[in-house]
Amino acid sequence: MATLRLALSQINPTVGDVGGNAAAILAQLDAAKAAGADIIVFPEMAVSGYPPEDLLLKPDFVAACMAAAQDIVRASRGTTVIFGCPWLDGDLVNAAVTAHDGTLAGVSAKRFLPNYGVFDENRYFATGRGTTVYDRAGLVFGVSVCEDIWYPDGPPTEQAKHGGARLLINISASPYHMDKGVSRQRMLATRAADNGAFVAYANLVGGQDELVFDGQSLVFGPDGVLLARGPQFTEDLLVCDLDIDQPTRQRLLDPRCRKWEPVPAGCPARVFLPDLPAVPRPRLAEPAIAPCLGPLEEVYRALVVATRDYVRKSGFTGVTLGLSGGIDSSLTAVIAADALGPHNVLGVAMPTRFSSDDSLEDAEALAARLGIECKTVVIEPIFQAFLQALAPLFGDRPFDVTEENLQPRIRGTLLMALSNKFGRLVLTTGNKSEVGVGYSTLYGDTAGGYAVIKDVPKTLVYAVCRWRNEQAGLDLIPERVLVKPPTAELRPNQKDSDSLPEYDVLDPVLRAYVELGLSPTTMVERGLDAAVVDRVTRLVDRNEYKRRQSPPGPKITPRAFGKDWRLPIVNRYAPKRGPGEADKKP
Repeated sequence: MATLRLALSQINPTVGDVGGNAAAILAQLDAAKAAGADIIVFPEMAVSGYPPEDLLLKPDFVAACMAAAQDIVRASRGTTVIFGCPWLDGDLVNAAVTAHDGTLAGVSAKRFLPNYGVFDENRYFATGRGTTVYDRAGLVFGVSVCEDIWYPDGPPTEQAKHGGARLLINISASPYHMDKGVSRQRMLATRAADNGAFVAYANLVGGQDELVFDGQSLVFGPDGVLLARGPQFTEDLLVCDLDIDQPTRQRLLDPRCRKWEPVPAGCPARVFLPDLPAVPRPRLAEPAIAPCLGPLEEVYRALVVATRDYVRKSGFTGVTLGLSGGIDSSLTAVIAADALGPHNVLGVAMPTRFSSDDSLEDAEALAARLGIECKTVVIEPIFQAFLQALAPLFGDRPFDVTEENLQPRIRGTLLMALSNKFGRLVLTTGNKSEVGVGYSTLYGDTAGGYAVIKDVPKTLVYAVCRWRNEQAGLDLIPERVLVKPPTAELRPNQKDSDSLPEYDVLDPVLRAYVELGLSPTTMVERGLDAAVVDRVTRLVDRNEYKRRQSPPGPKITPRAFGKDWRLPIVNRYAPKRGPGEADKKP
């Protein structure tokens, strides 16, 4: 075998849909066989979907996954197939299953179980022990699972240095966040060059609750040169021919490889795979190297895919959202229309006496340009009815945040009524800046099923909106929305800056505190304004109770509010700060 034809299938499974996931794997397996692939690779937990979380505590679920795995093993006749599945053999492990010519060849258990950020695999899986290489007609290859390749001395390095592996296959379910693709690609190129081996990396695609997977499966040569790259956020079958003698030539040229220690006896274990007869196969064009998306397009595509999959995988077809004429609801509407089609999006404008004519006009203009349905429900009479009912209780107390919050709570009630009546999922429209500091109304604008831009800071909201308008070649989002000062319009002449620092001042503090984990003292030492640091960090700390009651939304930054951020609600710890006072909006 001078040339190996490798196929990487980046699929979009649904957690828990074992039958549907297995059917998708079998369909891709047939396509890869038709392309003449010798080895076909599917992502981590492709059978169960990732992350299956506490489904793994259900014995019948694990049994269903293993039964589906046996079907895939039987379908491997004539080739070698590697796929991810929970596997129970005494202990439950996160496994890469290797099947060859219709039989089970081996199971590689993940050794480095991530237990940080959005991951808690130690809750479910036992740690893998040892490592294995497979020998197919003289081609030695190793198999590992996701995190195992991120460590320089992890299983892939053992497979190359001590097992003679010339091809290192890694199956992965690596969630997206901004800039992760660059660091991931750099790491994999380093593993290939350091080990003088091909590296093949198959990643998931699609949205699952708070996570979105970007695909971008990769193949690197033993010199660390990129040979093939799958597209981002799209299912794909990436096929690539490999010169299996290239690693040997590369290792002769690399002085690091000549210094490798002798192979310890029995480490790694070696499994010999029967050779398969050569079959005619179609000529392969140059392998695809899909372009990397720009930073703003990458974020936007992640939000679209996450929204589409959350809605559809949850069994909905349509969504509804409040259209205020502001920038956040505008961006949410555009994402929803791109994700689901304009005919599946219902916008609802709900003005009161504090809503400007400009805002209503902008909401209607946005809906017309998107082609979505827009209804107007004037809520002033409902607001008045609330005020009258509460007047005997409120007495002569002045208008304050209480009356302000009544308005979004009325809107939330109406949107949920539409959801119940027409079976539409309600999308909330709060951004990360507002979610972080609690600039939202509990049971009001936080009421809904999915928070599309929950992890998008306000300044990034503006940048993404500008980018989307540029792509459209017209102002999908009216220019007036992009230039007017942001306002909740809950009282006369209100602006967000009445209650918060300007967003270009607030967002760097929020990023430093949440994503970088810096203390207030360190932030001030690094040049951030002490008063702003004090105010913002107090607001973040005091509003965990709101965030815990808010709907999930897609993670696009290195640390999002949700599974990434697990602070106690009742919490008296106060980091060292200077003097300052912070507002709290109940």
